[in-house]
Amino acid sequence: MEEDEVPNSHAMDGTVGKKFSVEACNILWELRKSGQLCDAIIKVENREFPIHRNIMSACSQYFRTLFTNELFDTNTREVVIPGVSAEIMSLIIDFAYTRDAAVTAENIERLLPAADQFHVMGLVKLCCDFLISELTPENCIGIRRFARTYFCHNLERAAFRYLMLNIADVLTFSNEYLQLDIDEICDILSSDELNVRNEELVFDAVLRWIDYDHDTRKEYIARLLKTIRLGLLTTQYFVEKVKVHPYIKDNDSCKPVIIETLKFLYDLDMDEDKELDLNNPLAKPRVPHEILFVIGGWSGGSPTNLVETYDTRADRWIICDAVDTGPRAYHGTSTVNHIIYVIGGFDGVEYFNSVRSFNPMTKEWKEVAPMNAKRCYVSTTVLGDRIYAMGGYDGQMRQNTVERFLPTKNQWSFVSPMNHRRSDASATTLNDKVYICGGFNGHECLSTAEEYDPNTNQWTLLEPMRNRRSGIGVIAYKEEIYALGGFNGITRMNTGEKYCPKSKRWKTIPEMFNPRSNFAIEVIDEMVFAIGGFNGVTTIFNVECYDASTDEWYDATDMNLNRSALSACVVKELPSVQDYIHKER
Repeated sequence: MEEDEVPNSHAMDGTVGKKFSVEACNILWELRKSGQLCDAIIKVENREFPIHRNIMSACSQYFRTLFTNELFDTNTREVVIPGVSAEIMSLIIDFAYTRDAAVTAENIERLLPAADQFHVMGLVKLCCDFLISELTPENCIGIRRFARTYFCHNLERAAFRYLMLNIADVLTFSNEYLQLDIDEICDILSSDELNVRNEELVFDAVLRWIDYDHDTRKEYIARLLKTIRLGLLTTQYFVEKVKVHPYIKDNDSCKPVIIETLKFLYDLDMDEDKELDLNNPLAKPRVPHEILFVIGGWSGGSPTNLVETYDTRADRWIICDAVDTGPRAYHGTSTVNHIIYVIGGFDGVEYFNSVRSFNPMTKEWKEVAPMNAKRCYVSTTVLGDRIYAMGGYDGQMRQNTVERFLPTKNQWSFVSPMNHRRSDASATTLNDKVYICGGFNGHECLSTAEEYDPNTNQWTLLEPMRNRRSGIGVIAYKEEIYALGGFNGITRMNTGEKYCPKSKRWKTIPEMFNPRSNFAIEVIDEMVFAIGGFNGVTTIFNVECYDASTDEWYDATDMNLNRSALSACVVKELPSVQDYIHKER
């Protein structure tokens, strides 16, 4: 039985708070300890456990059947239970009375099988929840196999999701990966859910598995090649690394796959305008574990309510059909627990203090508590479970006030104000601090930057940026604060710089392809994305990304709509991800 499929007659296992009060548990526990009203003794090894038959029956179908069977002599007080240790039986009995047990890494491998054997499904669930909390790249494969053995389907799914999400770390740190058989390897590497930035990682994973026992395993290379989306590799990588690899080049069974892939890649190279055929099995993208949402903005002389999502694996933008009732621009967007919050902004007439929430699972928009102040050109970021809204323009003056929102209480409250009034700034969080940079104070574009420590409720000025930047994009990336683009009072810029909190210094980074201000910025797939904005002449839909590992900018696919004053956020591990990705895959 699955660990969360508790029969109605045993509903107490899953609803402790509703059906089984703490006070009742304590009374029953004390009665057992003192031996009062006990009507049976469970004997295991050399230990005796006085128990109440009705309590044991309530938590386990096994004990219920044992104690209500017509063949059971109700006058018999002693019941001998073989095949289990006294230590584990003690924990099972503890659970029957308290609906809790001391589950540890040392006893879990004995406790879960015993809980399963005696049909103590609440304890099975407790063990599974413990194992889910203990998942690591080193043990997730073993826990998944363990879950399969005992038909714990929720645990098996959780371990597989963890494996898919953290596959890069699994391939680096897990010895369990090297022990898998060919069927298990193919099952993992061929999955659409595999979280890999590129297919080179999958090829490396194949080689690592074969190299562990190459004499036995190299015969599987043709089968393993089919788990790789070879059409998503670059032609250069395929020709120089894959085609000529010793396991492949003289293997006749690999030749059909190699020929088919070469033809696919060369056809693509010959026609630069040709779109990648995502329906071809060679180029079918994996499913992303993060979705980038872009909301609202200014386009064609008016604000918009358009929502687009970006599928990183397919490099495609998708127009979302779930749009809010009204448009807004110069707003902030943040996400907490899969819910997106759209904060402040401007619709061409009104300056907003209103906040709207969007649930990507239900596609519902709702009004939540408004901010205390109207904030257009607002800067927002998330620290922990709270959203911070900083500065902005209320239609009369630039502000230095800061407030934060706790979604669980649906409440905004003020914290310490910044040292500088600023609108058109941008903010991010790193190492439990909030950072805000640049902006406009009503008179000049700013180069100032400051950090907020929620533990002391204080703002501290940092070394100023090397450039004045209003309409800036700021994001935490690789343990540094990146400040990109913006308006310096004369021109829109394509320059960028980064701040190191350790050295407390700013350093220039390579220039973007496009000058831009009032654009969206986010980190996804371990790259910084600069999205849309205003280039000094017109709003743009161009998107580019920066990879610190190569220290280079790359073009990404353009949005469907050219717009500035837009805002973006990333939602991770979205259950309804299929609604927001490119359908042709």
